[in-house]
Amino acid sequence: MNQLVHFEASQPLTPDAARESGRTNDPARTMAEILAVATHEFADKGLTGARIDAIAAATRTSKRMIYYYFGSKDGLYLAVLEEAYRRMRAIESDLHLGDLPPMEALQKLVEFTYDHHRDNEDFIRLVMSENIQRGDYLRQSSNIQQLNQNAIRSVRDVYDRGVAQGVFRSGLDPVDIHSAISAFTFFNVSNRHTFGVIFQNRASQDKADTLKREHVVDLILRFVSHQILI
Repeated sequence: MNQLVHFEASQPLTPDAARESGRTNDPARTMAEILAVATHEFADKGLTGARIDAIAAATRTSKRMIYYYFGSKDGLYLAVLEEAYRRMRAIESDLHLGDLPPMEALQKLVEFTYDHHRDNEDFIRLVMSENIQRGDYLRQSSNIQQLNQNAIRSVRDVYDRGVAQGVFRSGLDPVDIHSAISAFTFFNVSNRHTFGVIFQNRASQDKADTLKREHVVDLILRFVSHQILI
């Protein structure tokens, strides 16, 4: 499947699929439920270990219906990846960073990214799984680069305003700033279990806090700032 799933688009069930499911003709809701359950299944077990049977049972649908909507297990996996990124970028676009001074805008972006990753471990595990696949599935997506270019444009806007106002140092690439934010906030979740085993008092079993939120914000602001923060 190479197209991002849009829940608002109406796609009627075939008569056979509708009879199998016992559901009303509400494809958007059905697809959303399948994607929600599949997100956790793929995040928990990876592409190879995830089972369509388990997803069908948890959503009270059928394998036939899942294949009708998504084409294959690989198609469902790609749809899950695209939807995970779409959700994050949609929320990110609502931060209205352009309405804030550059330093406050960057702080808000870092805080949002930290909170999103901390509260959405499935997202982190999906990205880890796709890296194990060497990005082969995301490479098939016709939407993923466009989705994430919006994030880079947002960082570029904040950074350029900061440079113009003399609060950010010049010569940085917005992709590098985005990468730095991702690196700290991603590690905070991706490595929390191993970090917790090695340094037993340094990682929560509930929510990832290997790196404290305020420390990550401080690190990024120091990286970008024209003057070293005290």
